[in-house]
Amino acid sequence: MLLKEEKFKKLVGENHRRIWRICRYYAPTAEDQKDIYQEVLMNIWRSLETFRGESAVSTWIYRIAINTSLGFVGKEKRRIRLMAGPEPELLLHQFRDEDTDAGMREQLLSQLEIQINQLSVIDKLLISLMLEDLSTREIADIIGITEPNVRVKIHRVKEVLSKQMKG
Repeated sequence: MLLKEEKFKKLVGENHRRIWRICRYYAPTAEDQKDIYQEVLMNIWRSLETFRGESAVSTWIYRIAINTSLGFVGKEKRRIRLMAGPEPELLLHQFRDEDTDAGMREQLLSQLEIQINQLSVIDKLLISLMLEDLSTREIADIIGITEPNVRVKIHRVKEVLSKQMKG
């Protein structure tokens, strides 16, 4: 049993930030984010012994986090009410600007999450995985669609997001 606990702690330690970001994308409140995070951890624990290694551990963790988050959203059956941040058209190009201080980057990240939360569930999933710097191959493996389909869908999501931020 100790071996399972050590493996679990290692996996969670290595993937904590990824899991947390996914939870933030799918939950409107801090409390909901914490609830999803705990549920993801429970699902990882339950599934740990059945992981067959057919995919990368990070892909497996993403699948659990995303499926748990989608399940939460489905169970709650509520629409996320969000307010657009000020000057959203500046968001994407400023987000990666090296001159932007850490506080401003955090604010821009928050605004980006707001914009992402306005997308449909599948679009939110695609863009959140892209922002995690996953390759289109990894995203295709996680979602279960072809790599060319991922590229097309991400392109369309970027267009939608750009229009949302401009308008």
